[in-house]
Amino acid sequence: MTMGLFVGEPAASPWPLADGAFLLRGFALPHEAALREDLGSVIEQAPLRHMVTPGGFRMSVAMSCCGALGWVSDQRGYRYDPIDPERGLPWPPMPASFVQFAREAAAQSGFDHFVPDACLINRYEPGARLSLHQDRDERDFSHPIVSVSLGLPAVFLFGGTRRTDKAQRVPLAHGDAVVWGGSARLRHHGVLPVKEGQHPFMGACRINLTFRKAG
Repeated sequence: MTMGLFVGEPAASPWPLADGAFLLRGFALPHEAALREDLGSVIEQAPLRHMVTPGGFRMSVAMSCCGALGWVSDQRGYRYDPIDPERGLPWPPMPASFVQFAREAAAQSGFDHFVPDACLINRYEPGARLSLHQDRDERDFSHPIVSVSLGLPAVFLFGGTRRTDKAQRVPLAHGDAVVWGGSARLRHHGVLPVKEGQHPFMGACRINLTFRKAG
């Protein structure tokens, strides 16, 4: 592993993972208090839940959303919807702290003028994982994806445009962000099973916030 990728080592500038993809070590730490407070408010309104894949399998990752659109998975397929199907109400508005963080992280990575309209909230308990996949449900792939890791450490898999391409293993710590767009926008990515642990602020889980321009 290259020296600049060691967990806990702050980076003076975004670390390139590929053309159009960057790792920002500790970038969320100055935003941490506001992100955690607003996260609690969003989850209180739209509780985390385990969605079901179109094949009928229960996802190991618990999810919720905020913003104008939320990502939904059920036996009808994958899609974005303005209505939370469990509550029959619009998803909670995206907090200003979320929008500010996402825009700053995108700009730091060379993607100016990013304005997310969807934030996916994923809770990984020990053993939860996310298999390699592409984000293809958004309307316009010219906008980047901004992802931030909070809580327990995890190993982020960043592959290629084909699922069979070899994936980089990128260790992520609390406060790390990853941004990918441009020619990297449709690269496969995932998360290895999260290991047991306890984080002083987030407890025995990892929270991942993923910001997109979906509509």
